[in-house]
Amino acid sequence: MNVALTESAALRIKNQLARRGKGLGLRVGVKKSGCSGYAYVLDYADAAAADDALFESFGATVVVARDHLPMLDGLTVDFRREGLNEAFKFINPNVKAECGCGESFAV
Repeated sequence: MNVALTESAALRIKNQLARRGKGLGLRVGVKKSGCSGYAYVLDYADAAAADDALFESFGATVVVARDHLPMLDGLTVDFRREGLNEAFKFINPNVKAECGCGESFAV
């Protein structure tokens, strides 16, 4: 099982944690939502639970609950700035379909 960050995403996470003044890393998960089935859920993790898996890339940590790993295995999290917009982007090899708005996906 693996979840990775691009260098850009790792830098964004480290900068945000420094602003907050605390934190272990970025928590990535999924929830049932939208027209395609699942949506990504992001939060900053201050600690890891016993059922969490931790992955490190470029000096930043991603925290994932083990029950989410089947849908997130192989995921790469990127951070992109496009004009005035900036956001985390997800490259997930498990995705079979996405809704038209890009907010939800099916595995």
